[in-house]
Amino acid sequence: MGRLAPLSEEPINEENEGNNNSKKCLQSWRNWNWIRTHFSLLFNKKSNLKILLSVLGCPLFPLPVHPISPLNEVSSSAQYIIQHFRAATGCKKLEGTVKNVFTTGKVTMDVVDELGSTNGGINLEKGCFVMWQMVPDKWQIELVLGGQKVLAGSNGAIAWRHTPWLGVHAAKGPVRPLRRALQGLDPLAVSAVFCAAQYMGEKQISGINCFVLKLSADQKDLVERSDNTAEMIKHAIFGYFSQRSGLLVYLEDSYLTRIQAPGSHPTYWETTMSTKIEDYRVVDGVMIAHAGSSTALITRFGDNLKAGPAITRLEESWIIDDVAFNVPGLSLDCFIPPQELQRDCSSDDDLDWKSSLLHR
Repeated sequence: MGRLAPLSEEPINEENEGNNNSKKCLQSWRNWNWIRTHFSLLFNKKSNLKILLSVLGCPLFPLPVHPISPLNEVSSSAQYIIQHFRAATGCKKLEGTVKNVFTTGKVTMDVVDELGSTNGGINLEKGCFVMWQMVPDKWQIELVLGGQKVLAGSNGAIAWRHTPWLGVHAAKGPVRPLRRALQGLDPLAVSAVFCAAQYMGEKQISGINCFVLKLSADQKDLVERSDNTAEMIKHAIFGYFSQRSGLLVYLEDSYLTRIQAPGSHPTYWETTMSTKIEDYRVVDGVMIAHAGSSTALITRFGDNLKAGPAITRLEESWIIDDVAFNVPGLSLDCFIPPQELQRDCSSDDDLDWKSSLLHR
């Protein structure tokens, strides 16, 4: 069975809107004429809600989380920075004691149609989400925005998602954690992934002097997330850790995909997401971020775009209402993938690109 690539910008099939029948969706994705005529709908105002949910709703982190090794001896600058982060958050006390985490929050999302201009809040959408995690690699999220709901989850072996316009499906690539969880909500996962990062020096972000750590998806993972029509070229993420507090205060990741339909010129898609993380508060002795904001820039370029690069900016802000550890009743049964995955989508290797142009 294929695995889910990160949530991404999805083309909108108006003919199938509101139809959750996976078989019909698969037939639609195989129609190349549909793809050629509907590319522009990604940036149509009617599609704003779906773009927001696809890009900002439940994106995944570029890399899987591996169990953290004890940092008894610091052998790199990155490990020194992560040791400082672990001390600042107090997350060490969670190791071996926390089996699950429950989080609720509110989100506000908006689309800026052109770089440098705003829509005056006309398309502002408000929503909320609920997220469950079972340490280390099982998670599920429900996010409602503007009357539409998306769900995504992982049982540790496969990841999946459900949208009103595509139904349930899985896709290629290794299982990765939710990016939203690593935005200050899961300090154990942050320390696990960034202790193996590359130290990139120092930089000031929003007036805060930070240490910069970089992680990149390796070639094997990029190949697993590619196929003969969509090639994932790169996916890297930068973490900015405050020199003063030791906390993670900023995340920035970008990925580039080369897309080429048969008989057409290639188009390149680049998405950059920048996230400010703030309002750390103590929850059961651990520092957890309770607010933040993100900006995503989606850029399309290529020889077939005669007018030059097309750029769209998406914006999100969020607040966390509640975080709880070791919630009674949360079991492995809560992370079982939907039956539709085996019945409808397990044999379609091309679904992840055709339902997810940018593999986000």
